[in-house]
Amino acid sequence: MKTLRSAVAVFWATSIGISPASAHRLDEYLQATVIDPGRDHVMLRLRLTPGVDVADQVIARIDTNRDGMLSVGEKRAYALQIARDLSVSLNGTSVTLRPEGGVFPTIAAMKAGTGIIMLQFESKAFHTKADNRLIYANRATAPDVVYLVN
Repeated sequence: MKTLRSAVAVFWATSIGISPASAHRLDEYLQATVIDPGRDHVMLRLRLTPGVDVADQVIARIDTNRDGMLSVGEKRAYALQIARDLSVSLNGTSVTLRPEGGVFPTIAAMKAGTGIIMLQFESKAFHTKADNRLIYANRATAPDVVYLVN
């Protein structure tokens, strides 16, 4: 009976034209954030993936001198720009985020929709022994931004 149900499910799925889901849409700038609260800090790890249709706009925000290369200074400036878009508070106290590292893909990879910008931010923040309340907001104004937070 289990085999029959599996065969029916496969037939049903293929007959209605279900196709595999892609990692993200081509017309979106996916900003996925993982929040890691430690005993004395808060760490944010962001994975920024521009889709093919918005890659040129994102690249233009990073490559400010338009030379087709991402310099160390341009990458740092973009990380700081992203940090300004983020807001974190712990127990009602605003937390200042510092860029702690980043990896940028090639421009060609971003244009192909496969380039992922990885940024890490950290802040000193002390939790209490009682219940804690962490509030995170991303106010990015990049083109067609979508968010994912864990």
